[in-house]
Amino acid sequence: MLELRKINSGYGAAQVLRDVSLSVAPGEILCLMGRNGAGKTTTMQTIMGLLPLMSGEVLLDGKDVGKLPPHEVPRAGIGYIPQGRRLFTGLTVAQNLEVGLQVRNSDRAVLDGVLELFPRLRERMDQPAQTLSGGEQQMLATARALCIEPKVLLLDEPTEGLQPSMIEAIRQVVVKMREAGVAILLVEQRIEAVLSVADRVAFIENGRNGETMTVEALRAEPSIIDRYVGV
Repeated sequence: MLELRKINSGYGAAQVLRDVSLSVAPGEILCLMGRNGAGKTTTMQTIMGLLPLMSGEVLLDGKDVGKLPPHEVPRAGIGYIPQGRRLFTGLTVAQNLEVGLQVRNSDRAVLDGVLELFPRLRERMDQPAQTLSGGEQQMLATARALCIEPKVLLLDEPTEGLQPSMIEAIRQVVVKMREAGVAILLVEQRIEAVLSVADRVAFIENGRNGETMTVEALRAEPSIIDRYVGV
């Protein structure tokens, strides 16, 4: 389980998150929603150690990972697919995946399993990442994160700018990861995508916790979406 306990974080002296708490259980998809600038990406970056905690705790299976340097967080079992993908564009598909495998010394069986989820990547192993389409790059970023055999997977707007077929392919993989027992924290602005995959939704507003509810409860009271996400 991933658990955030009253985390405070920001950029230098500019505090963004204020006592944010949430938890994601194994085999659960929690969607984090809010307006632009609400603190969604800041939450992700704080979990990964890319932004320092001012106070609070980030716990993975009860172990405090909030004090780890950024390169140790993936080794603890947290995979991160950032907005914009951040691939090694000059490296091939195979080399990008090799980077993921090396994080936790995953064996080749893990790579084979990942390529079964993304057969299109198998056809492009020797191709530089920068030559892939946007959807293929998102597949590669996701596959690289899965190569570390994550206990927790963080996805920051994974369907942004993708065509419907690619969105569906990513959605299917996310659902399979949930079925495999991975805890998934998803930042997504597309309401229809949230309702189709998430188990619960946690809203964030001005760096603070809003309401957290099941998707079923959100369907019954859709006005909450406008309250936290509407312009």
